Amino acid sequence: MTVSPSRQTDQSAVAAWLETPAAFGAASGKVRRIETHISNIFLHGERALKMKRAVTFPYLDFASLKQRETACRAEVRINRRTAPDIYKGVVAVVLGEDGVFHLDEDGEPVEWLVDMTRFDEAGLFDRLVQDGQLHRIQMDDLADQIAAFHAGANVCPTSGGADGTAEIVTNNAACLKSVTGDILASDKVDALIEAADKMLNVLRGPLNARQAAGAVRHCHGDLHLRNICMIDDHPVLFDGIEFSSMFSEIDVLYDLAFLLMDLIFRGHRRLACMAFNRYLDVTGDVVSNPGGLAVLPLFLSMRATVRAHVDAAQSVSLGDAGLRDERLADARRYLDLAGEFLSPQHSRLIAVGGLSGSGKSRMAREVAPYCGLAPGARVVRTDAVRKRIAGVAQESRLGDDGYSAEMHQQTYDAFYAEIEIALEQGHSVIADAVFPGSGQRAQIEAIAERAGMPFQGLWIEAPVQVLENRVRDRRRDISDATIEIVRQQSDYDLGDITWARIDGSGTRDETLNLGKREIGIGD
Repeated sequence: MTVSPSRQTDQSAVAAWLETPAAFGAASGKVRRIETHISNIFLHGERALKMKRAVTFPYLDFASLKQRETACRAEVRINRRTAPDIYKGVVAVVLGEDGVFHLDEDGEPVEWLVDMTRFDEAGLFDRLVQDGQLHRIQMDDLADQIAAFHAGANVCPTSGGADGTAEIVTNNAACLKSVTGDILASDKVDALIEAADKMLNVLRGPLNARQAAGAVRHCHGDLHLRNICMIDDHPVLFDGIEFSSMFSEIDVLYDLAFLLMDLIFRGHRRLACMAFNRYLDVTGDVVSNPGGLAVLPLFLSMRATVRAHVDAAQSVSLGDAGLRDERLADARRYLDLAGEFLSPQHSRLIAVGGLSGSGKSRMAREVAPYCGLAPGARVVRTDAVRKRIAGVAQESRLGDDGYSAEMHQQTYDAFYAEIEIALEQGHSVIADAVFPGSGQRAQIEAIAERAGMPFQGLWIEAPVQVLENRVRDRRRDISDATIEIVRQQSDYDLGDITWARIDGSGTRDETLNLGKREIGIGD
C-alpha cells in the first residue's frame, strides 16, 4: 500500500522538534517516539503528544492540515467517552517569529496534536497477557466494561447491517489486493476474499435483523489489546477510531470481535472464550439481538483481515528492518487466521450438572474453548441468566425474590430458550445447571435431539463436606449458593443418572482432566 506523494505534507521538522524535551516545556529528559501507520506518538514525563501522519489510505485521508485538525478533535471527543482522564484536548504547533516551534501560542498552526496524559505502559493488556497477568477476573471486568460502554453508545440505525458489513469486506479486499505478491500470497488472498463474500451473502438476513434490533452503535472500532490499559485496577478503553464512521458505527459484536481475535492470535483462546461468554451473560445479546452467533465467525475473520492488511502496509513503510520483518510475519499469520475463522466446525450440546460446589461451572468454563467455533462454546449458566433477568450485576447477591417460584420458572424458560437459539445458529453450547432431577436432564437432552446436535452429559459429584468447603471458600463467583443450600441439595432425589459420572473430589486439574477425557478433547 502506498501513500499518494502529491498529497504528502512534510512533517519532518515538527517531528524532529517533538523529539526534543523543549516541545514538552522541559530542559532535559528523554523523549520516546512510537510510530504507527497513521500516527506518531511522542512521550515525555507524564505527557504524550500524538501527531497524525500526513498519509492517504483507502480508508482515511490525513493529507491536509485541516483534515488532521478535524481528526484530532474527533479523537478527543470520541475517546473521552471511555478514557476522559487520558484525553486532555487538542493543541496547535505554531512557528514563532523566532523561527522556533511552540505549542498553543499565537500564530498560524503548522500542525495539530492530541494532548494526552501518559499512563504506565506496563498496564497495557498486550503486555499483561504476554506476562501471564490476565486471568478470569480481568476478563470479566473487561467484558463488563465493554458491555456497559456498548449499552450507553448511540444507536446508528442507518449504519452497519449487510450493506455496511459489505462495505468493510470490500474495503478489506481492496487493501489486501494492494499488498499481494512478495508481501501476501495472492492465492491465499483470493481464497479469503471469495470465502468472505460467500459467507456475507448467507448472512445478509441476520446482519440486517441485528441492525433493525439496535445492535449497530457508535462503538470503539479498534478494540484490540494494545488499546486497553489497566489504570487503578480498572480496564480503560482508549484510542477508538475517529477517522471513519464505517469502522466505528458497527455491530457491537464486530467491536468485541477485535478483542477476541487478538487474544486468539496471541494463543489465548481460553481468555477469549471467557470474555465472550461474560459479555453475552451480561448483555443477553444472543436473545435480544438475533443472529449474533451466526455472524461472529465472519466478524472474527474480518478483524483478522484488517490486521493482515494493516500490518502488511506498515511493513512496507517502517524504516526499522527488524520491526518490518516482524510486521510482515504477523500479517501472514493474520491472513491464515482469517481463513480459519471461516472454516466449518462441528457443533454439539454438552450439559454439565452437579450439586453446588461440585465444580460443574469450572468444568463448563474450562472445556468451552475446546468446543466448536472460535472462541469456543457458548456457556449458558442458570446463575448468570437469573442475574441478567433480575437486572443486577453478575456478582450481586439476590434475596428471596430472586429465588421465588416465578423467578425460578422465568430463569429456566430463558435458560432453555437461549440454548436453543444458540444451537439454531450452529454454535456449540455448554449448559451449566444443577439438573437435579431426571426430568430436567431429559429436557436438555430433548433440546439436542430437536436441534439435531450430538449430546453429552457430565455429572460432577463429590462428598458433601467437599462441597461445603468449596462453597465457603468461593471468591468472585456469581452463584448465591450457601452451605445451607448445599445441605438441602444433599437430600435431593436425583433419580437415575445416565450421564457420565465424574469424580470431583480431587484437585481442580484432576477433575477437569476427567471431564475433558470423557468428551474427547485434549490439552
